[in-house]
Amino acid sequence: MDPDELARLTTEAVNPDSENLDELSPLELVQLMNREDAKVAGAVATQAREIARAIELVADRLRQGGRLIYIGAGTSGRLGVLDAAECPPTFRTPPEMVVGIIAGGPKALVRAVEGLEDHPELGRRDLEQIQLSPKDVVVGIATSGRTPYVLGALEYARQLGAATVGISCTPDPQLAQLAQVLILPVVGPEVMAGSTRLKAGTATKMVLNMISTGAMVLLGKTYGNLMVDLKATNEKLRARAQRLVRQLTGLPPQEVHRLLQRCQWEVKTAVVCHYRGVEPHQARELLRQHQGHLRRVIQPDSQKPSSE
Repeated sequence: MDPDELARLTTEAVNPDSENLDELSPLELVQLMNREDAKVAGAVATQAREIARAIELVADRLRQGGRLIYIGAGTSGRLGVLDAAECPPTFRTPPEMVVGIIAGGPKALVRAVEGLEDHPELGRRDLEQIQLSPKDVVVGIATSGRTPYVLGALEYARQLGAATVGISCTPDPQLAQLAQVLILPVVGPEVMAGSTRLKAGTATKMVLNMISTGAMVLLGKTYGNLMVDLKATNEKLRARAQRLVRQLTGLPPQEVHRLLQRCQWEVKTAVVCHYRGVEPHQARELLRQHQGHLRRVIQPDSQKPSSE
């Protein structure tokens, strides 16, 4: 990339408020970074409508049996992999429903792999390897808006008929031509010029949180604001499952424990068993008929659980 072209990117600009960064005390460093970080939420807020469109698009594709696929290089790729990895324990999604792909593969998560982001054909190849389908939605994450690896992936996704979302922190990004939905939280120059793991990375993490959480809410993965579809795979999550069922049913702890054991530690199944007086397999069928929405399964004339 031409140095002059690089210099024109917002993410590469020099922040005038941090030009004396190397002269600051630790406390001054913290205060400066905190002031800069405070700008991130405002930048994300400007993209509310676009993020909402992405949530609707993702939820629609997941309902049809498609996948949410994040793809990026460097920090952008790591953030996508992180969000994907957190969906199964939080929402009891199968691991293949939300996929994170980073240029260079798993080894790039812990050690920088230089040069791979410059090859658009590698983005296409990585999507081919997971057998990208027209049912899927591909979220290309490129802070600069012009990472060739991400552009190649989005171009292939468009050709195949998959839905596409682009996330960048630079105005007028190249990926705008390839994204059905474009999300641009422009956070301004970083405290360290070009270090997009800072404000840009924080903005990206916030956007990804909204997309995955919002889509899962639309799919019935919550009751009110309660995480009723969690996967209780460890002691902490089993304790949370018990607390949720106790809160939603009013049952004493011993009965809650027995009920969850009978329901294979599925919170929604346990709650439906309690309120509808059915067996676990019947509760699962009722949830299936109502697209997984616990609230829809509980009859209007029955005692509804409270999330308060």
